[in-house]
Amino acid sequence: MTTFSPMQHWQLKPGQRVGIIGLGGLGHMAVKLAVAHRAEVTVFTTTPGKVTDAKRLGAKEAVLWSDAEAMKRLANHFDLMITTVPKAYPMQPFMNLLKLDATLVNVGALGNLEGLNGMLQGFGRKSLAGSMIGGIAETQEVVDYCAARNIKADIELIRPDQINLAYERVMNKDVRYRFVIDFASTKTA
Repeated sequence: MTTFSPMQHWQLKPGQRVGIIGLGGLGHMAVKLAVAHRAEVTVFTTTPGKVTDAKRLGAKEAVLWSDAEAMKRLANHFDLMITTVPKAYPMQPFMNLLKLDATLVNVGALGNLEGLNGMLQGFGRKSLAGSMIGGIAETQEVVDYCAARNIKADIELIRPDQINLAYERVMNKDVRYRFVIDFASTKTA
């Protein structure tokens, strides 16, 4: 729902260019959903090991944040961008990648955002928006959408005694891409 709702609200259409910032629990689903919308998807990641994953998930391109040449090449390129990064980071480099009248939607960072230049947004009529909404009807819509297209989260099943290790792996960006706790593994016959 978190990444599906912005795609619906901003009416993502086939052939449009969408950038997904962050390839984690939300980001990997955003890629799958945008690909299902038949959009041209580019993933932005800080983790070199996720470049191959992004392409496996259907992204046309995966770019490391540190790749200054790629960031320059992609200026004014995207119709929609969705950031799934759970903490604040300098957002202006990504705002620069939006086309005229395009929007970057934040579904990740819940605190103060950093590094935005109002003048640069004004010149390109570039918008920054947030999204964390979706009612029962939209929840059913995303469930139906995913079921009809066999879209599923990539998960790792863990036992309850592995929660601390799972937390460490999340902090080290070493999860592909969601942990699911198997409480049935604790039942005794």
